[in-house]
Amino acid sequence: MKINEIEMVVFDMAGTTINEQNIVYKTLHKSINNFGIGVSLESVLSLGAGKEKHQAIRDILEYNKITDENKSDVIFEYFKETLDKEYLSASVLPIEGIENIFENLKKDGVKVVLNTGYSSHVANTLLEKLNWKEGNQYDALITADDVVLGRPFPDMIYKAMQLFAITDASKVLKAGDSAIDIEEGKNAKCGVTIGVLSGAQTRQQLEAAQPDYILNSLASLYSVMG
Repeated sequence: MKINEIEMVVFDMAGTTINEQNIVYKTLHKSINNFGIGVSLESVLSLGAGKEKHQAIRDILEYNKITDENKSDVIFEYFKETLDKEYLSASVLPIEGIENIFENLKKDGVKVVLNTGYSSHVANTLLEKLNWKEGNQYDALITADDVVLGRPFPDMIYKAMQLFAITDASKVLKAGDSAIDIEEGKNAKCGVTIGVLSGAQTRQQLEAAQPDYILNSLASLYSVMG
């Protein structure tokens, strides 16, 4: 499939289009450990990458046989407060080459949607740091706050399709740095799913979700889709 057959791309944010030094997952890891639950950063990335973050905490606790809903609520509130502080001084950069990809997609008439398991507040904080604006670098932002069911459910992609009156999911490309991104794309029946190695998960973790392509980063998108 070529880019000129695609009507819309849906790109994950952190680790896919944005390099934020894994601050979110490091903060998530610290937050869970702060409440006396010993989990590794690798475990947090494996179980939580790409998910709405409250759900990620629930899943990590459940994996560690902790089912106290109140505990996940408390950790989530602590995580949000801590993350806000971390972002004040955080260095946030575009993934190298991604702004050229945005420009080329725009020239090719492809809609660019950013989607994320982050809240609207966190997503917009990242975008402000980069000075990325809707209508310029991207056409729409869909966050975990905009849907009832987050990844791996396809609701964020469906919402993006509705925004631009796209009815055929086979004309949509989904890319992300976690297996759950790929699952989201497959559940939406996207025509192309791409895993990238610029973020949270390894090639082996991405391969488990069977994307159509695995790229070092989205900078090489046109080498496989041109």
